[in-house]
This record gives sequence, C-alpha cells and structure tokens, in this order.
Amino acid sequence: MNWTDERVERLKRLWSEGLSASQIAAQLGGVSRNAVIGKVHRLNLPGRAKAGGTVATTRPAAKRPAASTAPRPANFQARPTAARPNVRTAGSTALKDDMDTDTARVLEYVPVSNASLPTSLRLTLTELTERTCKWPVGDPLKDDFHFCGCESHESSPYCKFHAKMAYQPVSERRRA
Repeated sequence: MNWTDERVERLKRLWSEGLSASQIAAQLGGVSRNAVIGKVHRLNLPGRAKAGGTVATTRPAAKRPAASTAPRPANFQARPTAARPNVRTAGSTALKDDMDTDTARVLEYVPVSNASLPTSLRLTLTELTERTCKWPVGDPLKDDFHFCGCESHESSPYCKFHAKMAYQPVSERRRA
C-alpha cells in the first residue's frame, strides 16, 4: 500500500475529526490500524485525549494550596507526615476506617559491630579451583578486582557467607 498525497490528506482530515485508527483504516481501505498509527506518528499529528472519556468529562485537577514560606526539610525522612485515615476497598465499595495512622519515625542507621566478615584470599580468575569461593569483589575493569577465594561447600560455588547473600529462602523473596 502506498501513501499517496490524497490518502495522507484524508488521513489528516479523519484524524482531526476524532476517528479512531481502526475507523480510519476501514475508511481508507487496504491499510491496517497499525499502519495508520505509524503514519500519524511519522506525520507528527497532534495527539488526542486518551480512551475512557473526552477532555470535557475528565475531573478538574485538584487545586494545590499556596506555597508556604516555611523552609523545606533537607531530606524525605525529616518530613513530618500528617495523620490521615486509612481507606480500604472491598469489592466495588470503598470503606473508610476511622483509625488514624501515626506519624513516621526517623530510624538511625547503626552498624553491626559483631558481624564477622570472611577474610578474602584475593584470588584471580586463573587461581580459582572447584573448592574456592567464586564471589567477585570490586569492579572487573579495575586492577584491584579479585574473587573471595575462601573454601566453598561441595554444592555451591560460594563460601558460607556469600551463599547467604546469593541465595534467599523462597518465603523472603515472596515477602519482598
């Protein structure tokens, strides 16, 4: 199918009238809906309202309150959250609980002091064997890249420490 000047003009007119790509394809004949969409895209014709309603039937945007002159918090965690009721949906009706949520607490990061990290043997790729941990450490493009090299179990390519990092129980993955 060739896009003649007459067919392109007709496509533009039908598109501006608000016909769908399927309707335009049916009127033009010998062209698919996707061909019409592609041609509209290549011609950079203006887009139209999304399916589900016209521009006149969409809800007006909610008005935002005027910007306050108070300084903004430096990060997200420092922002206080206002208590608001929980809204839950059940079926096609929305039920509103009268329970208020508490404001979020800011948690501080406290490093674990009793964690034991394995001492890496810093092996290169050519030094690895069946019984050494093959956990990569660092950037492979840098000179200090190496593998853990600790003793690995028979059924795993990693030592006990790195196996815990590599393999998660199914229940923990589902929760996340």
